Amino acid sequence: MEYQYQPKDVCAKKIFFTIDQGMVRNVRFSGGCAGNQTAVSRLVEGMPVVEVIRMLGGIMCGKRNTSCPDQLAIALQKEFK
Repeated sequence: MEYQYQPKDVCAKKIFFTIDQGMVRNVRFSGGCAGNQTAVSRLVEGMPVVEVIRMLGGIMCGKRNTSCPDQLAIALQKEFK
């Protein structure tokens, strides 16, 4: 099942991803820094959801209290049960 998340306080407008048997798949960002988001998407492909949340949660972008990777972690946390 594909999930869709609307991030807050970052350049990306939407994050799309699939969770398959506890693994992160098919992460795509709409809007924001294409290079960084492509890199994040490729790096987390096939990783366990809990590991992605642990690695990306809490990352800040400049003076913001969040980042696109942090928002992905928040989205995964919301959907992974």
